[in-house]
Amino acid sequence: MWAFDSVFYHIYPLGLCGAPAENDGQLSHRILRIADWAEHIARLGARGVYLGPVFESDAHGYDTRDYARVDCRLGTNGDLAQVCSALRERGLRVILDGVFNHVGRGFWAFRDVRERKWDSPYKDWFHIDFNGNSGYDDGFWYEGWEGHYELVKLNLRNPAVVDYIFSCVRRWREEFGIDGLRLDVAYCLDRDFLRRLRGLAEEISPEFFLLGETLHGDYNQWVNGEMLHSCTNYECYKGLYSSLNSMNLFEIVHSLKRQFGPEYWTLYRGKHLFSFADNHDVTRAASILNEPRHLPLIYALMFGMPGIPCVYYGSEWGVQGDKREGDRALRPEIERPQWNSLTGDIAAMAAAWNGSAALRRGDFQDIVLTNRQCVFRREAEGERVFVAVNADSQPYAAHFDAGCDRLRELAGGREVEMRGALELPPYSWGFYRAI
Repeated sequence: MWAFDSVFYHIYPLGLCGAPAENDGQLSHRILRIADWAEHIARLGARGVYLGPVFESDAHGYDTRDYARVDCRLGTNGDLAQVCSALRERGLRVILDGVFNHVGRGFWAFRDVRERKWDSPYKDWFHIDFNGNSGYDDGFWYEGWEGHYELVKLNLRNPAVVDYIFSCVRRWREEFGIDGLRLDVAYCLDRDFLRRLRGLAEEISPEFFLLGETLHGDYNQWVNGEMLHSCTNYECYKGLYSSLNSMNLFEIVHSLKRQFGPEYWTLYRGKHLFSFADNHDVTRAASILNEPRHLPLIYALMFGMPGIPCVYYGSEWGVQGDKREGDRALRPEIERPQWNSLTGDIAAMAAAWNGSAALRRGDFQDIVLTNRQCVFRREAEGERVFVAVNADSQPYAAHFDAGCDRLRELAGGREVEMRGALELPPYSWGFYRAI
């Protein structure tokens, strides 16, 4: 599966492209801006691009009006096809947000129900009770996603709904050449729907990637041979920043051992979960970390641990955004990408990851662990790599047996003599291959 060997770059198009918060009905070709980012994304070392919601919606994209038409605030279907083509020319594959659990109140089939009530042929597309009423005084009650009644829950047990969604996915593949889907709130989706979607994915291509948004619980419920190929690793997302903020690296290493360690009870060994330091729903890494000098370290941990690493647009040069200020603060308009020392560090990490079977697919074993330092080993296909992080303001000598006399830094190529200890400068990270 191509995605298992790809660094991802995540874009929220309505934000990056500066679309109005509400759908104003005015056509603007804003999405073409993303084509200008292709060179930057490729230079960063990504091989996959995850585009957040792009189809016609009421407001933020997760309240779909029409799965067949690109949001007018972003442009046209032809514009999106042009963007996808520009990304492919730079060797980048594209996955789109599949928002299939719910739609917006402006969704064409729900509008028909509001107008025709019982006489609508689409009344069974939703979970409706005509003996009640909604907060919008529709004359009937309906189920909304987690109490958000601007998000109308679809009835994924209705074959007509499934057929409609699948026809749209096929069209996206044909029209835009997409390579997979990121499934919004996958933890809410009907399991039989997910099984049928996996069948559709394999019909389209054995390489058609299905990534699910999941929060907590056993990820094996969704990531298996019948449903998803991967899911968001929120357990380790939390551990990445809170272990640095509390100066307690035991937290993140404990999660990694629980998920990928050598013990027989390890939960996800051999699976490729989706790793991230931030995204469109959470406070940016540059805003949540107490110590700015920990910013490169959170990415070193993310690229060093098992999983598929993903970088959220702008965070590679330290864009800030606090969830307490609302979702718009996390999804800013950015006209053009930037490059600074943090970007260079992340590009070096991505290059190391792309060139290392051990980092992409290796097992996990913790070697050295203190509150402020950690060294863990990744090993695959005869390659052994040590990931080292020193989150302290003081240098640290990490004593361990590397099983070799020398190490070579994957980012930079410098050789290091091993005399029983690896010297780690303050606030440092490194990926070292045994030679």
